[in-house]
Amino acid sequence: MIEHPYQNLAGARWLRGNLHTHTNHSDGARPPQEVIDDYASRGYEFLMLSDHDRFTSAQDYAGLENRGLILIPGNEITANGPHLLHVHAGSLVPPDADRQKVIDQARESGGFIVVNHPNWQERFDHCSIDLLQQWQGFAGLEIYNGTIGRLHGSPYATNKWDMLLAEGRTVWGFANDDSHTAAEDVGLGWNVASVSDPTPEGVVAALAAGNFYGSTGVDIRDIHVEGNRIRIETSNARRIVALKNTGRRFAVADATGIEVEYPADATYVRFECWGDGEQFAWTQPFRNGARGAPAFHTGSVS
Repeated sequence: MIEHPYQNLAGARWLRGNLHTHTNHSDGARPPQEVIDDYASRGYEFLMLSDHDRFTSAQDYAGLENRGLILIPGNEITANGPHLLHVHAGSLVPPDADRQKVIDQARESGGFIVVNHPNWQERFDHCSIDLLQQWQGFAGLEIYNGTIGRLHGSPYATNKWDMLLAEGRTVWGFANDDSHTAAEDVGLGWNVASVSDPTPEGVVAALAAGNFYGSTGVDIRDIHVEGNRIRIETSNARRIVALKNTGRRFAVADATGIEVEYPADATYVRFECWGDGEQFAWTQPFRNGARGAPAFHTGSVS
């Protein structure tokens, strides 16, 4: 039996959103309302303002016009170590140098943690694989961070994601803008969640459960699992690649869809959908539950 996070797509809506967004309350160029207006004008449906070590609460949002966006409380925990997104935070967690302590406190206060831009900086080591392997309890990592494309390092971190997945860890892959300015940083990467309850709690529950995919431009229309087979359908992919076991490709289709049988030797399977230019979409991992793989966690969303 294949275990996966896309169990309840029927009756839900795919909602597009960004979780990593800065305003002039930290190092962003624009006030919060202007940022919200911009994302709403681009057709986004949920957004989190994630200023550095500055918590944006539901009360803060109440003083702003949401422009139809579902606004999620949170912040980016920045000082004293690798940067962490606290999604759906209940309060501000102090940026302790002991990041495991930060992760634990964040989960206790509500919401979940995403590790930001692991391959930022000259040595591609803003967050090393050793730290990712040591830390427990974070929900995922940014496998794409758009702003890093204009900085040192790589905006992509699927290498570290594959290493964790191959060890049996279940962590979700997020794609975010990390937007600071309107001209360069908006609309680069986003998360598309399957949401049946269009509220902050409903969006966060879908994200925490892995019921979403990351994208830079490819749209996934359907994810279907029957028996030992997985089918992915997109609207605009040029190529779809199926990967297993530390990123090894085992099937490729130059088409908008692909159907594969779960390999007997796979510890996990995931799919990359490639479109024009630098357009991609990344599914979350699939596992064969019959092989005793670890159960999927859903993090804390209280």
